[in-house]
Amino acid sequence: METIIQTTACCKTDPGLRRSCNEDTCLVQNESGYFLVADGIGGAAAGEIASALFAKTAAEIFSSTGSRSSEESLQLVKNSFLTANSRILADIAATPARAGMGCTAELLALHANGFVLGHIGDSRTYRLRQTILTQLTKDHSLVQQQIDQGLINQEQARNHPMKNVILRAVGIEEQLAIDIIQGQIFSGDLFLLCTDGLSDMVEDKQIQEVLLTEELLTDKAARLVDLANAAGGRDNVTVALIEVR
Repeated sequence: METIIQTTACCKTDPGLRRSCNEDTCLVQNESGYFLVADGIGGAAAGEIASALFAKTAAEIFSSTGSRSSEESLQLVKNSFLTANSRILADIAATPARAGMGCTAELLALHANGFVLGHIGDSRTYRLRQTILTQLTKDHSLVQQQIDQGLINQEQARNHPMKNVILRAVGIEEQLAIDIIQGQIFSGDLFLLCTDGLSDMVEDKQIQEVLLTEELLTDKAARLVDLANAAGGRDNVTVALIEVR
């Protein structure tokens, strides 16, 4: 029988300095081996409801604990995204005032042989392995599309006036295209799931420096949130840290 890898995890979410409402949500479940962050979109159209629906759906689908194969993990991740997508659309149909709500999301599932990561939108997942920080996901955004086409560089992207235009989100269309990333895990790997409230405000080098410290995970998460707010705190900021033991 395969067993869920042992982990230590925490998450922290903060409204930031300029938003009255926090539309982000996060969830870490060591026993069930899944972890997520979601960033609601739609503002007055109830983005916080969409992100909460995503988290609630994942919690229901990953409700069982115990051993899980890579194939089972993959199916659970896909089902979480697809079911949440249907539920958000159904909620909008029942409450038209919420039209336009949705969420970006990162959902990480660990199993004995590695990890399965589902990704949609401009939230991100990073992995620190030994001393090397790697961004595992690619933003589904207009700015990233322009980078890929060679129209702008990374520095121009950071202050681009359309940097918040995303091309994919949960709950916007009936057909949902999910990025699935899979890989091995090793003892000492540290995963960071975050909303764009962190990645838009804090450089990867600063993130790496915090993750390399000997502090507790909870202190690292707090420091990352503090850095985002110190840089202006323009958006809600949410981080989840998962360390493989």
